[in-house]
Amino acid sequence: MRVYLEDTIAAISTPVGEGGIGIVRLSGPHALEIVDQIFVGRGKPSNFPTYTTHYGHIVFQGESIDEVILTVMRVPGSYTREDIVEINCHGGIVPLKKVLEIVLQLGARLAEPGEFTRRAFLNGRIDLAQAEAVIDIIRAKTDLSLQTAISQLKGELSAKVRQIKELVLKVLASIEAAIDFVQEDIEIISRDEILEQLENIREQLERLLATADYGKVLREGISTVIAGRPNVGKSSLLNALLQEQRAIVTPIPGTTRDVIEEIINIQGIPLKIADTAGIRPVQDIIEKEGVDRSRSYMQRADLILLMLDGSEPLTSEDRELLKEIRDKEAILVINKIDLPQKIELKKVEELAIKKPLVKISATQAIGLPDLEKTIVEMIWRGEVIVSDGALITNVRHKNSLRQAHSSIQRAIETTRQGLSEELISVDLRTALNSLGEITGETVVEDILDYIFSEFCIGK
Repeated sequence: MRVYLEDTIAAISTPVGEGGIGIVRLSGPHALEIVDQIFVGRGKPSNFPTYTTHYGHIVFQGESIDEVILTVMRVPGSYTREDIVEINCHGGIVPLKKVLEIVLQLGARLAEPGEFTRRAFLNGRIDLAQAEAVIDIIRAKTDLSLQTAISQLKGELSAKVRQIKELVLKVLASIEAAIDFVQEDIEIISRDEILEQLENIREQLERLLATADYGKVLREGISTVIAGRPNVGKSSLLNALLQEQRAIVTPIPGTTRDVIEEIINIQGIPLKIADTAGIRPVQDIIEKEGVDRSRSYMQRADLILLMLDGSEPLTSEDRELLKEIRDKEAILVINKIDLPQKIELKKVEELAIKKPLVKISATQAIGLPDLEKTIVEMIWRGEVIVSDGALITNVRHKNSLRQAHSSIQRAIETTRQGLSEELISVDLRTALNSLGEITGETVVEDILDYIFSEFCIGK
């Protein structure tokens, strides 16, 4: 995407459909001029002070289009650091599209996906890490993931990256001063001091990288599968966790023939949970497709909740599934503990080998807090994340930090071996470049195009 900052862009910035309010947003040097031609109220928008709202009508070629509230935000104190006008219309498809068509006819251009946020980045209001936090806020699935995204939007990650960059620059400046004054035989900084400072930088990078798994969970969630043979209570467990009747529950084996997916918030962790068809030998073509999908989901899942019916002895299907999960992250869930128990727990533990085991009754809501606690403990593994307010939630950021870490490690090895300062300098500059990719100082156009293509039009 090529951005022309001299253009005025426009888009519908709210979901299209029936609602109380819908917003058409304009940003650019001609935003006020365009709206002057169609807004009828007390005065012209080009004369309105910044951060003010005004009642009126949108009128075009003598036709009243909609009754609106107009909001004006002037450069530089707006989201994009350009003049912004937001036309708050009634939230129906027809008035929103009509107002948008009119402003486009009067000279605005339809915004590309994410172009408002891209302009905020290009105009220096936010850096690239903060821009990426905007989409994380929109897509947040739990309060904890929302708090993390807001923290990143405030610039806590960017501040930490800048702090590390300053440490790298300090070492680089000392080394290059030593290179420049080599003929004067003045030692600006000793090898031991270089090594000490580089090891400090490496430690800070490692501490930040250590938050990546934690951050990934909060941003993307955990792909979780409820698996088991038919009629062990998989759909009942999904409904119990959701606290609603999402899946059909009957005593007939094979009721669930496809995969049902939902997002569940367990103590701040988003679980992308899938209720799969019961796994058993089948002849029915439709049920066979469901069983094949169940196995495919099990292969890709981050976590498997393998359900067994505690009121029945182990079956051959149970035994096969227990063997399948040996090398996977899994929790054994013994269901129907409100009924007389016939399952052989010793055999279950022997086949599964050191998998956590929880006993529940999905229909009676017994043992569900224990299951949730076990899920959380398994995901976090009892670790406490020390992050100084900065978390890595983005694969791109993680890769850039890894590259910076590799460059610092090479610089440490070069220093220890007593090699040329020029070689250390090269590695430090590479590290700075990698860190700059996170905040957008050294990022290439193709990466920007990819990042902002993930946004919706209007944001």
